[in-house]
Amino acid sequence: MTDGPVHGTWEPRPAARWEDGYLSGNGRHGALVFGDPENDRVIVTHHTLVRPNGGEHARPPQLADRLGSIQDRLLAGETTAAESFTDGRELQWVQPFHPAFQVRLCGGAPAGEGREYRRSVDFTTGVTDAGCEGWRSRVFVSRADDVIVQYVTGAAVGGPGLTLDIDLDHRLPGAPPELGVGHSVVRTPEGALLTLRARYPDSDRAYTGVTLVVPTGGDTTLTPPGVRVEGAESVLLLTRVVRHLGELDPADHARALRELLPDVDGEPGPGDRTYNRLLARHIPLHRTAYQRVTLDLAADETERCLPGAALLTRAKSPALLERLFAAGRYHLLSASGMCPPRLLGLWTGDWNTAWSGAFTTDANLNLQTASAAAGALPEVIRAHASLIHRQVDDWRQNARAVFGARGVAAPAHTDGESGLTYHFSREYPLHLWTAGADWLLKPLVDHDDTEGVRDPRTAALLAEVALFYEDFLTRTDPHGRLVVVPSYSPENRPANASWGAVNAAMDLSAARHALLAAADHHPDDPERADRWRALADRLPPHRINADGALAEWAWPDLEDTYDHRHLSHLYGVWPLDEINPYDTPDLAAAAYRALQLRGAENDSAHGHLHHALIAARLRDGERVTHALGQVLDGDFFHASLMSAHYPGRDVYNADAAHTLPAVLIEALIQSTPDRLVLLPALPTACPTGRLRGVRTRFGAEVDLDWGPGRGHAVVRPTRSHRIDLRTSSGARTLDLVAGEDRVLDLGPR
Repeated sequence: MTDGPVHGTWEPRPAARWEDGYLSGNGRHGALVFGDPENDRVIVTHHTLVRPNGGEHARPPQLADRLGSIQDRLLAGETTAAESFTDGRELQWVQPFHPAFQVRLCGGAPAGEGREYRRSVDFTTGVTDAGCEGWRSRVFVSRADDVIVQYVTGAAVGGPGLTLDIDLDHRLPGAPPELGVGHSVVRTPEGALLTLRARYPDSDRAYTGVTLVVPTGGDTTLTPPGVRVEGAESVLLLTRVVRHLGELDPADHARALRELLPDVDGEPGPGDRTYNRLLARHIPLHRTAYQRVTLDLAADETERCLPGAALLTRAKSPALLERLFAAGRYHLLSASGMCPPRLLGLWTGDWNTAWSGAFTTDANLNLQTASAAAGALPEVIRAHASLIHRQVDDWRQNARAVFGARGVAAPAHTDGESGLTYHFSREYPLHLWTAGADWLLKPLVDHDDTEGVRDPRTAALLAEVALFYEDFLTRTDPHGRLVVVPSYSPENRPANASWGAVNAAMDLSAARHALLAAADHHPDDPERADRWRALADRLPPHRINADGALAEWAWPDLEDTYDHRHLSHLYGVWPLDEINPYDTPDLAAAAYRALQLRGAENDSAHGHLHHALIAARLRDGERVTHALGQVLDGDFFHASLMSAHYPGRDVYNADAAHTLPAVLIEALIQSTPDRLVLLPALPTACPTGRLRGVRTRFGAEVDLDWGPGRGHAVVRPTRSHRIDLRTSSGARTLDLVAGEDRVLDLGPR
C-alpha cells in the first residue's frame, strides 16, 4: 500500500452524454463538463433553479378539525379510513430542479486522427481537466468566490493560438418552448460580457446568467448573441447565475466578476495569473475537507490506473471500491453548501428531472448524507441544517394545519424553497408522516455528539418536535399505552390495510427518540424534560410478528408487506441506536429476521444501500457484501462516477454515489456516544486496508488498519470518556483521556 488509491478519475475520450460529464460544484453553483476540444460544453446549474409549476403557491391541507374522526375510525378497525383524510386536491409536485444553460465553446482544436486526448477530474481540488495537442480546458467551481472558472489554453507560444466561438445556450433537453429568453453581449475592457436572461412561462420569476470572457492576446469580435475570439493565447471565462423575481440588472454581477481579476498597472493580468489566483483561494476550502478521511484497500496498482468506465466493469475489484468511496466523498462535498444534495446532487443536463429533482426527505436525503458526521464533512451537516432552519416556519404551519398541534412536522418532499406539506396522494399519503422531523434532525444530533458541542438551534427544534408529540399523542390502546394514529411507514402499506394505519415502527422509534433527545438537550428545564421522558415511557414496544420479524406496524393484525424498497421500520437499527446486538439482542434478532425477509422490489439503489447500512449495524458482513454487489454488478454508475436510481444506468440519481462511503465506514467503524465497534461487518472485497480520520460520537478520531488475521486501531480522543469497545475478540471497557492516543491491537480475526 505504498502508492495509495487514486483521488480522481479519467477517460480517454470526451463525454458524449451529459450523464458522463465530469462534475464540479461548491454547494451553490454546479458545472457539468463534457471536455470536447471541438465543441466543448459546460452545463451550469444552481441549487435555487426550480421551475414554477404551482407548487410555489401550494399550502398544506387544513385537516386538523377532522383528525379526531379519522383517529376514531382507524382505531375502530376501519382500515381505509385515512384515505378520506384529504381536502380532495390532485397530486402537486414540488417545483422541479433544472439546468440554467450551457456555455458553448466551438472550434477549440481541429479534428485529427491519432491525437492523444485525456479528460480527468481531481477530487482533491475539484478541477476537471481535458486536453489534447493544441488545446486544454480546466474547470472548477470556487468555494471561495462562488464562481464557475473555465480556463482554456492553446498551442505553445508562437503557434496559431485559439479560435473560439462562445455563447450561452439554454437549449437543453426538456427546456420549455415558452421560456422567455433574452441574450446580450457587450464589449468590456477585459474582453466581453455575455448575458442570458430566462423568464419562466406564466410567471414573474426568472434567472439570469452572466459570463465574463477574458482573452489573453488575439482579437475579440462581438457576434451576437455570442463572441468570437481569434488567435488568443488563452481564454478565461467566469460564470455566475442567479434566480430572481421580476427584472434584474446584471451590471452588479458583471462588476463583481471583473473585481476577481488581478490588476496589473491598471489592466487585467494574464489569464494564468487570474486562474492560479482563484484556484489558490479555492483549494484550501475544498482540499482540507475532502482529505480528512481516506480509504486504502491495497488494490492492484494496474487497476488503480484504469479509466473509470473500464474500472466499473470490474465489480469485485478493491480499486473500484476505493475510487467510488473517493468519488462519493467528492461529489457529496461538491453538492453541499447552501443546501445538501438533491436527488441529483447539484447537477442535471435535462429539464425533465425524475421526482422533480427534489430533496426527498423520507429516505434519500438522510441516506446521501449518512457519512457526513463519521466521515468528517461538517460542511455537509451545515448544508443540511441550513435547509432545515430556512423552513422551520413552514414546518410549524404543517403541524397546525394537518394535526392541529404545536411544534413542527416536516414534509417528505421539498424543492428547497418551501417546507410546506402539499405533495401527497391516496397512494402516497405523505402528509400523514409524523416521523420526518426527528429523522431529519438525527444527522444534526450525531454531529453535535461528534463535535462535543450542542447547537442551541438543534436543541430548540427538538423541543418543538416534543411539543408536537405532546399535542398529537392523545389516543391510547386498551392497555393504556399511547397510540400513533394516523401512522405512515414510507412508502409502504400493510398487506391487509391501506397506507394510513396505526403504530408504524418508524413512528414509534421517532417519537421515542425525539422525546428523549429533547429531554437530554434541556437539562436546565427538568420539569419539561421529565414530562417528555414520561411521554416516551408510555409509547408501546415494537411488535414481533408470526415470522419472528420486527413488524413494520406494531398494531395487532396488521400484516407486513415484505417486498419493498424502503426499510423505514428498521429506523431503530440505523441510524438510531435503539436496537442493537449489545443492549437489545432479542429485538436485534427480530430486526435481522425482518431484514432477511425484505425484498428489493424495483432494485432502486437507495434500497440496496439502506439494506447494507442496517446489515452493518447487525454485524452481517456477507449481507453487506451482497447489497454492495447488487449495486456494483448492476451497472448503476456512469463514467462520471455519478450514479443512477435503477440498474442499467436508468435515471440519473445521486443516492448510490453519496451513500456508498457511509456503507463502507459503517462496515468498518461504528460509534455511539458510549461505544466503539471495530470491523463489525467487513465486506469480502476488503480483506486488507486502512481507513484514516473517521470521527466518533464520543469525540475521537480513529485510524484503522486490518488484514488477514490482524488488525489495529489508533484512537485520538479530544475529550475524556469511558466507552464500551467491541471487536471480534469480545468486549472491554476503555478509558480515554483527551489528548492521549490509544493504540488498540484487535488480535486475530
